[in-house]
Amino acid sequence: MKFSNTQKFLKRFELLDFPQPKIISLKYPLLLCHGYGGLAGILRPSPIHEPCMTLRTHGIHAFAPNIVPYAKIETRAEQWAEKITQLKEEYGYEKVNVVGHSMGGLDMRYAISNLGIADSVATLTTVATPHRGTSLAELILITPGTVKEKLGEVFDWFAESLFPQSKSNSVAALEQLTREYVKKEFNPNTPDHDDVTYFSFSAAVGKGTDQPLNPVYRFQNQHIYSQEGLNDSFVSVKSARWGKHIQRLQISHLEQLDMQVSKERKKLVDDFWLDLVENLRKNGF
Repeated sequence: MKFSNTQKFLKRFELLDFPQPKIISLKYPLLLCHGYGGLAGILRPSPIHEPCMTLRTHGIHAFAPNIVPYAKIETRAEQWAEKITQLKEEYGYEKVNVVGHSMGGLDMRYAISNLGIADSVATLTTVATPHRGTSLAELILITPGTVKEKLGEVFDWFAESLFPQSKSNSVAALEQLTREYVKKEFNPNTPDHDDVTYFSFSAAVGKGTDQPLNPVYRFQNQHIYSQEGLNDSFVSVKSARWGKHIQRLQISHLEQLDMQVSKERKKLVDDFWLDLVENLRKNGF
């Protein structure tokens, strides 16, 4: 019995032939586009910095730059287009694979459709992007006028302090995330481009699932569930599906960014990002 226990103990220290992360070879580099919000700017260099650095350990040319946190889609899209041009000029890339998280997916759909960068984009993979809007934006916008105006001023001041290169407009950006705007204005005027391949990931936690949720987000999770069904506490599963839907994740909106992740759930987050790039690899991108 003692010998058996010793063997089990030593098993944990068994040396692997190749202990380093496996190399994942993509045809094109990865540009990670963040969504609405500037809180992550206090905690890390950019909202998607940690996943970006994880992907780099697998040999992937991945970039997660910053743009204006709170602004209309048109403004944000122009800045992402500039980032693509910068990467092509600096590194000589022909095209990029783009990952758009949340609002970042709408930004890039607009950029591809309206800013003439389709020939520089091989794929767009959206993650929890509100392709049909989100009732959460509507909930925030029904705040009484004076309060909403003051909150908007605070958010814009905060964002411009973090990213002084651009003027913020948090309220106007929220208005573009409502279901009515996205369905009636944005989608009809933002067709997919024939030369770009579109993939998507949705996610669900909390209400209607067996996945845990930070209690701070319980109210909005339940609100979205009552309006749209399963959601990740910011965007519903139905709204997030676009192009070829790859998978419904079991991690929250912020966990997707490797934020507020418990030790027990860290593997779910890492596996998601590896699944995302493996999908690109197996499809030849």
